[in-house]
Amino acid sequence: MPTERKTAIVTGAASGIGRAMALGLSEAGVDVVAVDRNAAGLDTLPAPILPLAADLAQPASFDTIVAETLRAFGRIDILVNNAGIGQAAVRANQRSNPIRFWQATGEQWQQFLTVNATAPIMLTHAVLPHMLKADRGRVITVTTSLGTMVRDGYLLYGASKAALESAMAVLAADLTGTGVTANVLVPGGVTDTPLVGDHGDRTKMLRPEIMVPPLLWLISDEAAKISGRRFIAADWDTSLPSAQAAEGAGAPVAWLGIARMPIEPQ
Repeated sequence: MPTERKTAIVTGAASGIGRAMALGLSEAGVDVVAVDRNAAGLDTLPAPILPLAADLAQPASFDTIVAETLRAFGRIDILVNNAGIGQAAVRANQRSNPIRFWQATGEQWQQFLTVNATAPIMLTHAVLPHMLKADRGRVITVTTSLGTMVRDGYLLYGASKAALESAMAVLAADLTGTGVTANVLVPGGVTDTPLVGDHGDRTKMLRPEIMVPPLLWLISDEAAKISGRRFIAADWDTSLPSAQAAEGAGAPVAWLGIARMPIEPQ
């Protein structure tokens, strides 16, 4: 009996990490809806990937993405929250000339929070009813290294990504007992994408394609009960069986692995 084809939504898919993951999923036999506001970049993706131009900063985009995916494929099995904005959008040389806390404007903070946290949370909110009804689904969210979340000069990017990862920890807990999982996947270092801006020698950066092996494992049957975890792609050893590679590259989502006090509602 033929295996059912899965359908994935990948945001930020016109370039960088999102493009690599969209291509990797498609090559693995997954139907992919590639979402980005860069329509020209989407048009360079090969068939059968379905390009969908949308601006995730616009609240109306979430229902549109869901509706277009269901119209094309009739199901949503996987959501890859990858789209984001980096601090190079504010200052190209921000690594050598940091954006200090007091230099960031309210408008900049709102923009980063909207794109890096609110948009993926709300798109997840839009797909969840369909996943829960089907008793299946994988939400995989790209955040950043924990150190970046508290690094000097990284209020805009680090703190907005921290908010997103915290939300994914809450989501994983809320999904307990359902057939839907939520996990975080990060590159594990500076990656050669347009997001990093002016960052010196790109040959020394991680390649976006390192995200594909852990991503494919996270959507596999073997990972059906894996939830509330963060995986570092740079630590994924492709010479090992996937389950062993996952053990070496995984840790609890957000800060749960280093917490020393009980988590109590406030």
